Amino acid sequence: MNDSNNIREPEVITSIWHATREVGFSMASEPLTCSFLRTLAASKPGSKFLELGSGTGLSTAWLLDGMNATATLTTVDNDEVALSVLRHHLGNDNRLTVVCSDGDEFIKGIAGQRFDFIFADTWSGKYQMLDETLALLNPGGLYVIDDMLPQSNWPDGHAEKVSALTEKLESLPMFVTSKLSWASGLIVATKCA
Repeated sequence: MNDSNNIREPEVITSIWHATREVGFSMASEPLTCSFLRTLAASKPGSKFLELGSGTGLSTAWLLDGMNATATLTTVDNDEVALSVLRHHLGNDNRLTVVCSDGDEFIKGIAGQRFDFIFADTWSGKYQMLDETLALLNPGGLYVIDDMLPQSNWPDGHAEKVSALTEKLESLPMFVTSKLSWASGLIVATKCA
């Protein structure tokens, strides 16, 4: 089995990758992670999705590709240049709400709302505001993070942050957690009912 064969990228991905390179954005989620996100999204029909760290919309496109017609996705990033790429390629999808905001401020501002799926691909909701982000999940909701295996762009001391985050997620009594040493390294946590 070759996990990179026949992953059936959404049609818009080639155009987004081209624009991503043009604007110099270098923090995009990799295709295997995105394919996994699409598969998980397909298991949540009619659900409310939240993506923290939109970038140029590569992972957003895969999430939308897995979502059904009645699901909704709010995606948040503080980089207006990256979001302009996302809006150009995905902005016509009526299931999508794009927010340009500081992630921590956004999370504080939506306290009390609930989501069925959260993909945290930035510091906010992952290394910052974790408890507040997990509180946004409905019972049975999925919390997904990537880049948990060593990456060439990690700053000094980041490995310790990854270890601490992993230990924290493993210790939460209201969550069932799985770690995948695959792609960029994924953790999926489900909030127990």
